[in-house]
Amino acid sequence: MDIPPSVAELLASAAVPFERARAMPPSAYTCPDFLRRELDAIFAREWIMLGRASSLAKPGDYVAGEIAGQPVLVVRGRDGALRAMSNVCRHRMSTLLEGKGNAPRIVCPYHAWTYDLDGSLVAAPAMERNACFRREGIALPPLRCEEWLGWIMVTLDRDAPPVAERLAGVHGLIEDYGLERYTETFRETFSWDTNWKILAENFMESYHLPRCHAGTIGRLSRLEEMDCPPGLPAFNYHTILKDDSLRIALAHPDNTRMKGDRRRTTFLLAVYPAMLVTLTPGYFWYLSLHPEGTGRVRVVFGGGMAPEFVAAPEAQADFARVKALLDKVNDEDKACTERVYRGVLAGDARPGPLSHLERPNHDFAQYLAERLGGFRRAFAAG
Repeated sequence: MDIPPSVAELLASAAVPFERARAMPPSAYTCPDFLRRELDAIFAREWIMLGRASSLAKPGDYVAGEIAGQPVLVVRGRDGALRAMSNVCRHRMSTLLEGKGNAPRIVCPYHAWTYDLDGSLVAAPAMERNACFRREGIALPPLRCEEWLGWIMVTLDRDAPPVAERLAGVHGLIEDYGLERYTETFRETFSWDTNWKILAENFMESYHLPRCHAGTIGRLSRLEEMDCPPGLPAFNYHTILKDDSLRIALAHPDNTRMKGDRRRTTFLLAVYPAMLVTLTPGYFWYLSLHPEGTGRVRVVFGGGMAPEFVAAPEAQADFARVKALLDKVNDEDKACTERVYRGVLAGDARPGPLSHLERPNHDFAQYLAERLGGFRRAFAAG
């Protein structure tokens, strides 16, 4: 295998035992060739989350996105099925739909070629004089799409294992939460001036909470109470026990699935490569990341509530307060992660040693090294 210098630096960093581990080298964040390899070897081959299935409830509901430079589209069909397909017209290659919405049919904004919700071409104006045109043979190329715990998961890789197989460990960890029944109530998209991995790593560790989030949640964060277990092949996680200061973060009295401390346990799940979920017994929020360049990341930010809370008026007010707090936390994370990217661009930037609270960061680096350079990860038995 041809190993470029940036990947070689990552391999050397990933091979160090965690007890002596350092942060990833600056080239992992700044090198354009490193990013191209990430898009080809990771984003084009993994399952990528595009949102919640509950947000595409009616026929014609759709969400558009991008995976490894490929515009993609997921739509709810008239038969109730979710379908993913290319979001590029088969005529002059315009992109078709943007954002999120509802469309009874998919109409190209350039020349009005029109596709049904299954991707088949149903109309193409003024094409009768072209002898090679055959409407029946034209359709938007389908992509693999699966629903998993209520998430819309899409991959460009026809040979990728089923998402439920790939992420079976997540399902076993949080089965009693019933995440597949949680309903999305907001979804936003924005871009930050940082590398996608810096933002992913920021989510994976709570070491930064006391300082970076001093104005919001940091004062409630105690480093001595944090624990980061070793990661698993497809994800890493850590947990937090919540008190009763926010009712919606705890299991609803009608929730009989959860017992003991599970009723107040929050999971922070980082599903590789770029799906980041905070899950409480009452609500959830998530980030889905996609690089727009070495120093730019597109962020899909969404969240919602467990079914027991959706119809409760007081829960709506509680969740509104959560959303307002999350917006402030995002502002703090934006400032912190953009400062890190400016720092890794410096000529004298050098990776420092990791805290025991940054174990997920080292696991993430080893995952990247495996995908990009053939690094062999090891996991404890059982």
